[in-house]
Amino acid sequence: MARVKTANDIINQVAIEVGLDEDTDPYSSTDKAFIQMQRLLDAAGMELLLMHEWNHMIKEHNFTTTVVAAGTYALPTDFLYMIDQTGWERANNTPLSGPLSPQDWQYLKGRDLTNNTIYATFRFQNDEIKILPDNEADLTIYFEYMNRNWVEATASGGFKDAITVGTDEIQYEPILIERYLKLKFLDAKGWDITTAQEDFNEVFATL
Repeated sequence: MARVKTANDIINQVAIEVGLDEDTDPYSSTDKAFIQMQRLLDAAGMELLLMHEWNHMIKEHNFTTTVVAAGTYALPTDFLYMIDQTGWERANNTPLSGPLSPQDWQYLKGRDLTNNTIYATFRFQNDEIKILPDNEADLTIYFEYMNRNWVEATASGGFKDAITVGTDEIQYEPILIERYLKLKFLDAKGWDITTAQEDFNEVFATL
């Protein structure tokens, strides 16, 4: 990440490019075009998370299993998805196996095979990660994941997954989110998006 811009700055940049007058606080504007851009900017931020594994949005999570937990552990509150092939059980230096499908999970449970393997296996369910074997303590689980909080609240210094005020800072390269917001705005209006799509594709390919 070279730099960031506020939501207001991004919306104003796009507004000027599509022929609108800039606003001193576009995120608080009652103008229909600016309201539409507000909603589209939130959508664009979340969609970009699913398009690419942005290095600055990747975090590491770890925990140690206990018998009391019975194989069920909370995921980080900012968890979006696990990065493929980053899961390891470091106590035995073995990769995590999974995520298992519901069918595979029930097969292991039903055949009582869960405690007869050197590998720790996992699945996601209800904002939790479930680990087998589920009765073994001191397994050290590590994995990297995509963090969903692409907005920094400048007032509090915390991070979140949606914009609430125009001074919030967007954690993407500004030219990328501006090109994508412009593309989505033109598309929502039913206008020609050929050039806007090409501009977005070109910027996306360089980051």
